[in-house]
Amino acid sequence: MITWKRNLYICWIGSFFTVAGMNLVIPFLPLFIKQLGLHGYEEIEIWSSLAFCSTFITAAIFSPIWGKLADKHGVKPMLIRASLGMAVVVTLMGFVQNVFQLVALRFLMGIVSGFLAAAIILVATQTPSNMSGRALGILSTGGVAGTLIGPVFGGLLADFIGFRQVFWVTGIFLVLTFIIVLFIKEEKKDLAKTKEKAKAADLEKNPFFWKIALRIFVLTFVLQAALMSIQPILTLYVSDIAGKTSFIAFLAGIVTAVSGISNMIAAPYLGKLSDQLGPQKVLQFSLIAVAIMLAMHAFVGSVWQLIVLRFLLGFGLGGLIPAINTYLKKIVPQSLTGKIFGYNQTAQYIGNVAGPLAGGLIASKLGIPYVFIISCCLLLFNALWLLLFRRRMNKQQHTTHLEG
Repeated sequence: MITWKRNLYICWIGSFFTVAGMNLVIPFLPLFIKQLGLHGYEEIEIWSSLAFCSTFITAAIFSPIWGKLADKHGVKPMLIRASLGMAVVVTLMGFVQNVFQLVALRFLMGIVSGFLAAAIILVATQTPSNMSGRALGILSTGGVAGTLIGPVFGGLLADFIGFRQVFWVTGIFLVLTFIIVLFIKEEKKDLAKTKEKAKAADLEKNPFFWKIALRIFVLTFVLQAALMSIQPILTLYVSDIAGKTSFIAFLAGIVTAVSGISNMIAAPYLGKLSDQLGPQKVLQFSLIAVAIMLAMHAFVGSVWQLIVLRFLLGFGLGGLIPAINTYLKKIVPQSLTGKIFGYNQTAQYIGNVAGPLAGGLIASKLGIPYVFIISCCLLLFNALWLLLFRRRMNKQQHTTHLEG
């Protein structure tokens, strides 16, 4: 089998195990914190939020560091470090005696994490340019599948074997990821070649390159914040629409999962379309489509209308982050891939924190429908930002790797 395809499949399996494992604990995290000795509702909510966000905060700080080390020492060592490090930290979470220890380990989790970012870098650098969009689209479905299966499996396990035991099961998932990663074959490339080093050094000193990179980072942040802003209120919204029913949790689960199913279906095809038409065009179309469907969320009259919209939304979601990664792959030389992807991952992590906080605040002050409306406006702003960016790139061609 061709090396890059072999590595893509391994990274997909590793991404699935990693995300599924990490999502096993999400459904019962507040209940576990309560079990650690906290009883006040507000106190539990505060510590649950801190435990959830702490991983993203430290991950945002350390992601560029790991990316730079990947450029210097290779991506495979970063995959090994992330999978083994997370396995140890998550297993230790099953032994904590108080909430302070739990939050401290969640902070440490962010420091040692970075498997998905490293997997993206490996696939982006090894895949031929004319197939990078499809490959990155396929890779993204591994994380989406883990997001879908992890919470369901975690909730069932918590009921049958207990909270602490779920952390240990998660550790086993991450150990499996570590074992799988050992079979990756990283192509040895002499990054010390004079021409390659000179090209990368010149590009790093070029302010135009950093203006382009900064625009992409901002686009990633706004996109992720807009999408994540609806996460804290989605279950409450289902409850408001459904009225009195004993199946709220079940309906909320369907609403949450259904967009992931269509995302998995669409991502490889939109990735292939990115290879044919260019990732910027696919990204712009997807931004507009997702923005319109999010706005429609605010006006649904039944849960089934919401489920249909969420399913359609997933088709657009499949053309967002993979398209950004494909574009970065096209404009960044290989010796800078880890560093630039690390910065972009930082922007995504910050969006993961800012989005839910903003969504909860907007819902409490204005009402849940306004969260969808404001998220729609942010995505439309991103689409306009991207359009202006494309026009500027068409006017100002550069003599380096950059492509309009």
